[in-house]
Amino acid sequence: MAQFIKIYNENPNSKEIEKVVKVLQNGGLVIYPTDTVYGLGCDITNSKAMEKVAKIRGVKLDKANFSFVCNDLSHLSDYVKQIDTATYKILKRALPGPYTFVLPGSNNLPKAFKKRKTVGIRVPDNNIARAIVEKLGNPIVSTSIHDEDEVIEYTTDPELIFEKWQNIVDVVIDGGYGDNQASTVIDLTDDEPVVIREGKGSLDVL
Repeated sequence: MAQFIKIYNENPNSKEIEKVVKVLQNGGLVIYPTDTVYGLGCDITNSKAMEKVAKIRGVKLDKANFSFVCNDLSHLSDYVKQIDTATYKILKRALPGPYTFVLPGSNNLPKAFKKRKTVGIRVPDNNIARAIVEKLGNPIVSTSIHDEDEVIEYTTDPELIFEKWQNIVDVVIDGGYGDNQASTVIDLTDDEPVVIREGKGSLDVL
């Protein structure tokens, strides 16, 4: 059964963050808050954990549209090809924030994503998510958790999330109520930005 850990976004407790990071380092799966909906994530360096996430989502890992959650833009050069100044300016304006940016993937992508030409990058405006990634030392691979309910696409209550996921994941973080609107997805791989999904993030950053 999963651990249910309360962490406050204003001031994440480093001991609790450490607990979560240990679980990730051991190949565990974690449900955590972002600046949009709650996410399901694992360590990007652990292919077995990524396989588990793909299985939960019912997709093949090499076909999965997972985002890489970073704590700032310093990991970009690890996974993304050289980007131009205009693209970098958009990223600087928008992040941290409720956006997923699709960028050209580099040759350093984890083995499972080697055939991918692009990668989705997230830097959420949420101290808990960013503290976890910072302490872990590398991004986490992430996907939003959906609800079967047709009316509410995303569950926002951490206790209900725990109820549903306690036997599937290793940790559920209670970071307060989540949002029920996903991130805005913008493709920056071409000359002009292309909005793939309009979500919480305003398009004024473009």
